[in-house]
Parts: sequence; C-alpha cells; structure tokens
Amino acid sequence: MKKEELDIILKSTNDAVIVINAIEKITLFNTAAERITGFQEKEVIGKPIKEVIISTRLPYVLNSGEAELNQRQLLGNTTIITSRMPVKDEEGRVIAAVAIFRDISEVMDLTHQIYKLKEMQSLLEGIFHSTQDAISVCNEKGIGVLINPAYTRVTGFTEEDIIGKPVTADIAEGESMHLQVLRTKQPVKNARLKVGSQKKDVLVHAAPIIVDGELKGSVGVLHDLSEIKKLTDELITAKQIIRKLEAKYLFEDIIAEDEGMLAALQKAKQAAVTPATILLRGESGTGKELFAHAIHNLSQRRYNQFVRVNCPAISENLFESEVFGYVEGAFTGARKGGKRGLFEEAHGGTIFLDEVTEIPISIQAKLLRVLQEKEILRVGSTKPISIDVRIIAATNIALEEAVKEGKFREDLYYRLNVIPIEIPPLRKRKRDLYSLVLHLINKYNQEYGRKVEGISQEALRSLENYDWPGNIRELQNYIGRTFINMKYSEKIIEEEHLPKFIHKDVSFLISEKENIDNTAKGEDKSLKEMVAKAEKAYIKEVLKKYRGNRTLAAQELQISLRNLYYKIEKYEID
Repeated sequence: MKKEELDIILKSTNDAVIVINAIEKITLFNTAAERITGFQEKEVIGKPIKEVIISTRLPYVLNSGEAELNQRQLLGNTTIITSRMPVKDEEGRVIAAVAIFRDISEVMDLTHQIYKLKEMQSLLEGIFHSTQDAISVCNEKGIGVLINPAYTRVTGFTEEDIIGKPVTADIAEGESMHLQVLRTKQPVKNARLKVGSQKKDVLVHAAPIIVDGELKGSVGVLHDLSEIKKLTDELITAKQIIRKLEAKYLFEDIIAEDEGMLAALQKAKQAAVTPATILLRGESGTGKELFAHAIHNLSQRRYNQFVRVNCPAISENLFESEVFGYVEGAFTGARKGGKRGLFEEAHGGTIFLDEVTEIPISIQAKLLRVLQEKEILRVGSTKPISIDVRIIAATNIALEEAVKEGKFREDLYYRLNVIPIEIPPLRKRKRDLYSLVLHLINKYNQEYGRKVEGISQEALRSLENYDWPGNIRELQNYIGRTFINMKYSEKIIEEEHLPKFIHKDVSFLISEKENIDNTAKGEDKSLKEMVAKAEKAYIKEVLKKYRGNRTLAAQELQISLRNLYYKIEKYEID
C-alpha cells in the first residue's frame, strides 16, 4: 500500500524525478520527467542513464556520494533547475542516486517580462517626475492616486493633500474634469479652471484610462495660464525687438536686371559707405525698405541697431513721445522713470523713417534739430541728449509738391534730400519680371510645400501686359494666389492658373463701358438700371466663354450655382 501511494505521489508531482541504481541504470522515471525530457517511462527503465540523458551528472553523484543542489542546466532546448542526491543504505554505502528537477523556461520568461516591466516603470516614473507639465491621476472612483512635482509647483498641493482624497480637493472654481471624464468616458480638452488657494488660472486636458475595455481612472494635464501669458508677452517683446534691431536684407537679395534698377542699386551702394542722409523715393511696394536694410548692412553701422519707424502708423498725439521719448511725469500715464524714444534706441545705428511725409508738421522742426544738432529733447525735459544716428527716409509722393502745399517743411526737405535714390516702379522694369516670378516661385514652394518649376511664356506675357500699380507687393500677392489655383501635381504656371483680374477681356469691358455711356447719353437711367445692364452683359460674356457651362461660369463669377441660375432667369439670358 505504501509503494502504491508513493507511485501516485511521484506521478502527480510537477517535479521530475529520475532514480538510478548502483550500476547506473534507470529504476524510476516519473510522469513529469516524461513531459520535460520527451522520453516514455517504458522506453528508458533499465537503460543506462547516459544513453538517455547525455549531460547527466547522476553517475558522478553516485560515485562521489556528494549532493549537488539547485543547479541550473540545459536539457536540450529546455532550461531546468535540478538537485542531485545520493541514496545510502543503513551502513552508509551509496546504493542509488536521485535527480529532482523542473522546467524553469516559463519562469525565466516571466522573470524577463517582470524585469522589462520594472524597466518601463522606472522610465515612465522618470518622465512623469521630470516633465514640466502638471499631471494628476485618479482611479475609477474619483480618488486621487498620483501627482508629479510639476503639479505641486503649479497648484501648491502636495501628495498628502491629493492622494487618497476626492479629485475636487484642488478646485477653487469650476467642475472637475476628472469627474466629467469618468462620467462620459470621453477626453476633455482646453477646459478653464481655477485651482488652489490662490485661484490660479489653468488650462486642463483630461483623458480616460481604459484597460481591456474597462475604465480604470482618469489622467489630467494642467497648464499654468499665467506662465503661458508671460511667455507669450516675452515672445511678442522679442519679436518687436528683432523687428526694430534687425536689418534682414542685403543688396544680393534685390533682384535687378533692368538698367534703371541697376543704376539705383549702384547709387545706393555708393551712398551706403558714407554717413550722409539718404532719401529713398518710389511708389508704394517698390522695395524701399529692402533698400534701407541693404544700405544699413553695407554701412559701417551694420553691427548696431536698425530701427524702422512706420510714420503713418503712429498717431499725431503719440508721435513725439514715441520717437523722441519722454521723462517721468511728462504727462498723465507716463511710465515711471520715463521712456527712451526710437532715436535713442537707434543710437550708433540707423533709423529708417518710412513714409516721412506723414510726420506731423509740428514734429518736423524737432526732426530738423536732430539732423542739424545731432541731439534730441525728450518730452517734458529741457536737457538735450546727444545721439549718433544715420537717417534713411522714404516717401512715395513727390516731396516738392508737399513743400508747395505747405505739408512739409522746405528746410527739412533739403536736409533729407542729400542723396536721393529713385527706385523705379515695376511697370518700368518689366525686364526683371521673369526673375522676380522665379524668386517668388521658390519662396512659395517652401511656404506651401509645392514643387512648381516655372511659368509658361503665355502666362508671362499676361503678366508683362499688366502695369502692376501695386508693384512688387502686388506681384507677390498675385503669385501667392496663383499657387492656390494650381493642383499639387502641376509644375508650370499656365495662363489658366492666373487670377482673372489681370487677363479679363479688356476690349469687352471697354466696349461695354462705351455702350453704357452711349445709353446714358440717349436716355436717363438710374444707377440700379445701369448696374443691372453691366451685370447682364458680363454674365453673358462669361457663359459664352465657357460655352454655356454654368458650373464653370459660376466659379469664374465667384457666385453660387443657384445664384447664377437666378440671375439667368432674372435677366432672361438665353
């Protein structure tokens, strides 16, 4: 009965057992040993152990009489942990040896997984604690379970204040986003809340934690709005400083093949190396500011400030204090300690007075003092401040006419007009048009992520037939709109891509105007009737252009298809 019980125990145990006798033959081979080794008991009983398991050490234990405990060993492709012990009789003689072992491959895999999980946990904890974003985590019951140091920095709450407490513990004003997420199982973005005793404004993003389809909690990220506002203000200030102090363009950036433009560039380069005041003359959009940048960058002052003053943008009431500065108490609301003006900001560098004719006549006398005496007087002060500034002025109107009309001081005109440089308009430098278009194509390729390679001759001729009253600025905007009209696969700008305001049928518009004028002379017409007549004629012409295709005609007219049908019916257009 005891032998049967022993056999049952040996067969049911998860540990493999192999026993050999004094002549190294197998006398016991249980079920677990069959599973691990792949041999059957009936196949191996009575066989020498080394014929079955080549790497066995049972014969060594049998001969030495010494046990080997908890040894790790490879058995084929299986890793086992084994203990080998001698079996002795009453007189102490070794009569057998037994090996007890188990497969630890799964345990090793599990150990490796646990190691990887711990490694990942350490990594996530490192990220969690080092990130500047304030993070809080709650469980599915709305109880706080985790916060990071950034959360404490933003809200002032420690782990003792949050962990184990309801998620509403940190809220001063507003609804808990954690509770909303737990209720809806949907993420929440850009929620405004006030947290902490100081009611700090924060922006909250929260999302559910779902494991195997089951809601386990919520994670929230807080952003300090006061810090964001501070950074935004600093960025705006930095941009303003860069705008004031940086001259971005060189003469190499100015495209010129036309003789008139080349002559203007040559004169500007010669003037740049002198300290003389320069007056840039030219229509709006011709590139006067580019010239000012390039002159500064070629001058000896290129390592100092370049300050641009947009004269029309400064109101007359503020002009003097902005340009010349003011002292503390000069007027109501004056900054404590006063403020430096733009001329002081430009000390040692260049100041660019854009649209100089817009300077109020009352301020022009003070500007004349700057040119003559090289000093400025702050608003509210009687103490002059010496400055070293090179002045570049620009105007898009004839200064001589402004002087005659009394809008500009004659003495200031002569002081500014030391080296006048006339920048020709685009209509007088059509030779540069192709190079300018290629430059703008490269510019918009980078901005729009396109690969446009050039422009067709037909499209270029259409551009050359236009006078460009807005000059380079108008051309730049026009090419930008052309890109929008092109498909991503199209590489060449064709005439069909050009916005329609240039190449509408000019002869048609002229003839219609003449018809309207003739009609007006023959009979009295109201404005409404005249507009309706012109609209009808234009719609007919566009429909004719697209051979009656109403969809294309509506796109050309920039109205809805339904509206086009209404107008066709209204004007009884066939």
